[in-house]
Amino acid sequence: MTAAPRIGIVGAGAFGTALAVTLARDGRAVSLWARDPRQIAVLREKRENAARLPGVLLPENVTVTAEINEIQGLDAVLLTLPMQALRGFMAGTGNRLDGRSLVACCKGVDLTTLTGPSAIIAQMAPEASCAVLTGPSFAQDIARGLPTALTLGCADEAVGLALQRLLSTPTLRLYLTDDVVGAELGGALKNVVAIAAGIVIGAGLGDSARAALMTRGYAEMVRLALSLGARAETLAGLSGLGDLVLTCTSAQSRNFRYGVALGSGQGFDPAVTVEGAATAKAVSDMAENRNLDLPITQMVAALIAGHLDLSTAIQTLLSRPLKKE
Repeated sequence: MTAAPRIGIVGAGAFGTALAVTLARDGRAVSLWARDPRQIAVLREKRENAARLPGVLLPENVTVTAEINEIQGLDAVLLTLPMQALRGFMAGTGNRLDGRSLVACCKGVDLTTLTGPSAIIAQMAPEASCAVLTGPSFAQDIARGLPTALTLGCADEAVGLALQRLLSTPTLRLYLTDDVVGAELGGALKNVVAIAAGIVIGAGLGDSARAALMTRGYAEMVRLALSLGARAETLAGLSGLGDLVLTCTSAQSRNFRYGVALGSGQGFDPAVTVEGAATAKAVSDMAENRNLDLPITQMVAALIAGHLDLSTAIQTLLSRPLKKE
């Protein structure tokens, strides 16, 4: 009798918990790692991440643990930590996960290294097989078993095919690409555009302006991605355009809600992780280093940093020189 696949998930936030639920429902044995002892105790007792996924119970084949040793020998380890926490985690733990199949599920650009998750994993665990999982998805949808399609980026075709089979379920469909840079940039850059789209709606500029913003934002995403060696068709797929449409049009998106708060002058809960805020700063720095014109990204970064007020930012974008599309 073949043993059930065994998967480790690092990070018991909404997305990590949702993946644990959907993978366990399809028969995998899942070890869900969390750092906070109080959260672990609640997850073990209640079998529910009430703060992030209320009403969704963990299947019995999900084991909650604080011991990294318990996920070392598993078939794959999914890293669902926030992007800005990944480097610190890998610096302290990467040697213990080296040689495993590691799948980064975070979306963003590291503020210190100005790189995506795959570069950090390669540096901290050089013998690991690295992949990225990204695309249009909300944790609630995945946890509820609603149909979701994601991009799995992996440079090694054999490893990618194995991970595609391992992580696909009847409701979670994975499409494989070897363009890892394109996949992770699509997931990172769309968050910045989603903040900008939220700003447009929060400022009362309307849906037509949001559509224009999304289109020009997508052009910026492609421009930067191509300069870093990605392929345009990757950005036209799930990890780029697909995720862009989702996060720019749904109030479930934290980046979009954050943008709405900025555009309307309202406060925003500082406890909520907004990956696009740090990514805007990192990408703005990258654009300056590469002499790239990314006006939307740079506007978002300046607004968040307080270097620009909203009315000036809007006027600056509207007064840019006319040009061909």
